[in-house]
Amino acid sequence: MTDRTDQLEEGLAHALRALDDLSETVARQDREITRLTARVEMLLQREAAREAEGSGGVIFGDEKPPHY
Repeated sequence: MTDRTDQLEEGLAHALRALDDLSETVARQDREITRLTARVEMLLQREAAREAEGSGGVIFGDEKPPHY
C-alpha cells in the first residue's frame, strides 16, 4: 500500500507543478495581451488623428507621389 501512496503523492506533485507552470504561462500571456491591446489602441488613435488632419493619404499605382 505504501508504494501506491508514493505513486499518488508523486503524481500529485507532478500535477501541481504542471498547474503552476500553466498558471504562470497564462499570467504572462495576459500581460502580453494587455500590452499589445494598449499598443493597438495607441496606433488606432494615431491613425484617427492622421486621418483627421488629412495627411493619411494613400498613393495608388497610377498616381505620382507629391514630390514629383
